[in-house]
Amino acid sequence: MPLNIPNLLTWLRILMIPVFFAVFYVSDNTLSQPHKHQVSTLIFVFAAVTDWLDGYLARTLNQSSAFGAFLDPVADKLMVAAALVVLVNLGYVDTIIAFIIVGREIAISALREWMAQLGNSKSVAVSMLGKIKTTFQMIAISLLLYHEQILSVSAHEAGTLLIYVAALLTLVSMVYYLMLAMPQIVQKSRE
Repeated sequence: MPLNIPNLLTWLRILMIPVFFAVFYVSDNTLSQPHKHQVSTLIFVFAAVTDWLDGYLARTLNQSSAFGAFLDPVADKLMVAAALVVLVNLGYVDTIIAFIIVGREIAISALREWMAQLGNSKSVAVSMLGKIKTTFQMIAISLLLYHEQILSVSAHEAGTLLIYVAALLTLVSMVYYLMLAMPQIVQKSRE
């Protein structure tokens, strides 16, 4: 495992997950609910920014590695799953929405692993649709974690709308990746 800036940022993102959870276990006397919302949002936004930054730095500094390519999406999925668990627990997100998002991530990760074993991983590489889906997820989760008013707009209502859009994009992108892999799936089912 090469120790470089992109990989260190990815590890930092993973290490922040227990801190993220801990925010909600601190007593309300120590940290009020609005402050828990603010701190958790800052942690999540920091993680989202480092997700973009580590990829950018890996390309710019020519520090890409197979380990980094493996660990980066794992860190991203762990942080999103952790945030969704918290949001479901708080009653801010429906369980079915969290299931759709997490279930898709597991299914597509398994599909990518299988395609890599077949030597055809490029056919299910991250697409623009996947990037748009991720952007909607990150914004929606950030707004839902914040939960308070932003000017005169309810962050919770805006986040709820965007998480439904993200769930729809999640399903569309899953179908898209499955269609890309379909020739291999059909071929393997005939063998």
